[in-house]
Amino acid sequence: MNIPFYQVDAFSSKIFGGNPAAVCPLESWPADKILQDIAAENNLSETAFLVQRSKGRYQLRWFTPTVEVDLCGHATLASAFVIFSFIDRSLSSVDFETASGPLSVAKSGELLSLNFPARKPAPAEASPILSQALGTEPLEVLKARDLLAVFKDESTIRNMIPDFDKLKQIRDVLGIIVTARGEKSDFVSRFFAPNAGIPEDPVTGSSHCTLIPYWSDRLNKNHLHAFQLSKRGGELFCENAGDRVRISGNAALYAKGELYL
Repeated sequence: MNIPFYQVDAFSSKIFGGNPAAVCPLESWPADKILQDIAAENNLSETAFLVQRSKGRYQLRWFTPTVEVDLCGHATLASAFVIFSFIDRSLSSVDFETASGPLSVAKSGELLSLNFPARKPAPAEASPILSQALGTEPLEVLKARDLLAVFKDESTIRNMIPDFDKLKQIRDVLGIIVTARGEKSDFVSRFFAPNAGIPEDPVTGSSHCTLIPYWSDRLNKNHLHAFQLSKRGGELFCENAGDRVRISGNAALYAKGELYL
């Protein structure tokens, strides 16, 4: 079995930036073990697998090197980029059936916009392990799918050196988001998910499902500009739309080929 393979740098207009995702269009679903083995072999934060159901509509699943996840922004952006660029150039929008319900991506020039569910966080009790793992005590801790830790300024986020062994002791969430007001943007963040095989994710669309409603409330604005301060870095244009969020960015093709199974 030969499977088309694309590697796309999402939330970046040029290669070597943003977050790399593998995208594998399939004719039908193989066993889950094959999907997980491919994702482990790719060794990227996420590999996206998609099966077309009708024109402009696909089933979509995402795998880290170790687990399947319920939502992934950058690999959805990368999947839409592959569809628009290589599978059906006539489309300007695409719909996905996923574990998180219906998602869509619209294209406007080079910018791709994700329509995702909002995941507004609720206040949560701060574990002493969290402060130990992050090296400093957060101002505020909240929780949705992920834990959200808020800090006083951008430099704290930028200079943070997490203890990933300690972060692994926090098991009731997929990942840990750290965030603060930005110096040249509305907010900045980083995302750590060592229990999902991703010590630090370069740019995380799904974390912004929580970050957007949080910062929209705090800043009293619905259109937000964000940076994720990983080594590769990423820029996101965000909109709060009530029970949905819109997350926009660019994408760049790094590699194209085939997998031989």
